[in-house]
Amino acid sequence: PIKIGVREVEAYLDKPVFSREKPMSGVGVVTGLAWTSMGGATLPVEATRVHTLNRGFKLTGKLGEVMKESAEIAYSYIASHLKAYGADAKFYDTSFVHLHVPEGATPKDGPSAGVTMATALLSLAKNAKITRPLAMTGELTLTGQVLPVGGIREKVIAARRVGINELILPDANRRDFDKLPEHIRAGFTVYYAKRYQDVAAVVFGAG
Repeated sequence: PIKIGVREVEAYLDKPVFSREKPMSGVGVVTGLAWTSMGGATLPVEATRVHTLNRGFKLTGKLGEVMKESAEIAYSYIASHLKAYGADAKFYDTSFVHLHVPEGATPKDGPSAGVTMATALLSLAKNAKITRPLAMTGELTLTGQVLPVGGIREKVIAARRVGINELILPDANRRDFDKLPEHIRAGFTVYYAKRYQDVAAVVFGAG
């Protein structure tokens, strides 16, 4: 009999478009959702405190200009609202923070990771990690509003592919999710956010 396994399939069809993604976890680590030319993908974001000698903020991960601005907005918003979210209000006053989006060789851009980066920064300040399969997407403004993003269908499919069943989406994207076929929507618990307080309440029970 002829046996066909992963190795044989890859030999004929080349490597798969999507590898076996596994959500990352830990303090300062949050799973976002991205929309790429190849479809949807999970987008992990990591934040860590490098030292406490002075205040600072470093970005890595081959980020485009729009995504860099989103990170700066997330940093400014979280740093100025720490007390409201149950964290030390002075945490970032003496913290040099490094925020990284893995797969550094892959270019990334767009505003839709704003809430994800903000949540990674808040997770770091609160020393609290996300302990359940949860992913999010949404643009964040400097005043904490959560704005709509594109690629909802692709992002939902990406979450399903890695076994994530809880999603935080912008409230303005509610119709986009509701219009998806039942077989794509099935099994998801979706939380809709108008402001970042809505995101924090789902993730940390704060705000």
